[in-house]
Amino acid sequence: MPDPIFRIAKLHKRFGDNLVVDDLSLEIQAGECLGVIGPNGAGKTTTIRMCLGQTAPDGGHIEAFGLPIPAKVREAKKRIGVVTQFDSLDPDFTCAENLRVYGRYFGLPLATIEARIPKLLEFSALQAKAGARPGELSGGMKRRLSLGRALINDPDLLLLDEPTTGLDPQARHLMWERLQNLMQQGKSILLTTHFMDEAERLCDRLIVLDHGRKIAEGTPRGLIREHLETDVIEVYSEGAKALAQRHAAMAERVETSGETSFFYLRDPKPLLQLLSTDHSVRYLHRPANLEDLFLKLTGRQIRDDA
Repeated sequence: MPDPIFRIAKLHKRFGDNLVVDDLSLEIQAGECLGVIGPNGAGKTTTIRMCLGQTAPDGGHIEAFGLPIPAKVREAKKRIGVVTQFDSLDPDFTCAENLRVYGRYFGLPLATIEARIPKLLEFSALQAKAGARPGELSGGMKRRLSLGRALINDPDLLLLDEPTTGLDPQARHLMWERLQNLMQQGKSILLTTHFMDEAERLCDRLIVLDHGRKIAEGTPRGLIREHLETDVIEVYSEGAKALAQRHAAMAERVETSGETSFFYLRDPKPLLQLLSTDHSVRYLHRPANLEDLFLKLTGRQIRDDA
């Protein structure tokens, strides 16, 4: 296997008494999308900031294209594109001007920038908005412009920190289409996300973080096979908890959250037969997915941002 284009080894970061990133290692190959998922406060954004030289690690090593970070971060950034959680578009510039000014930060010739602007506006589906300012754009348009801006230097690696947060389903699907186009062009992506369907759709491999430590790694389907039963039956209504207590032995594992009980099974037929004659509850039968994996490994308790 060729050398990875991006590597993190034994990374540590502490803020006061809080260990935010704990002995984290990962690698990204050319043309690969690596997803990082985890609860709020798991260390995802702090890791991205260290990868960009914005936060100094307390220990460990970061390397992009063979260049150490933060020592050679300016040189490495010439081949990296970034989309942060929150838009940093200049509100005083039009869409085209945002691209033009950002391209100048990389020292690109003006002729090169001008040639790329129409292509990036088309890629972002913003041809008709070239003269509009960010304040005139919808949330989805702003995110697409941020992605287009991140491509002005034709990067080999994209660092995307929750790029579709706050978007409606139509805008998210358009962003997914654009990211899949980039992967088909051979771009590599490091993606943090809270959307499990996004992670399953886009990522070749996933890392699950919790309390700053990597607790699982593998392909989306491989992680599901390794950690979960094949089937899930969700039972709803006030009687779901009592039903779960009566029939827990029919499943390998049962979890209850509010008025929903989750039966995790490898053979769903007996429980489905029982439920088909019990009209006091509603139920849904589905295959296990990444959301089930996430909840099993990190728990159902809500985390505050950290």
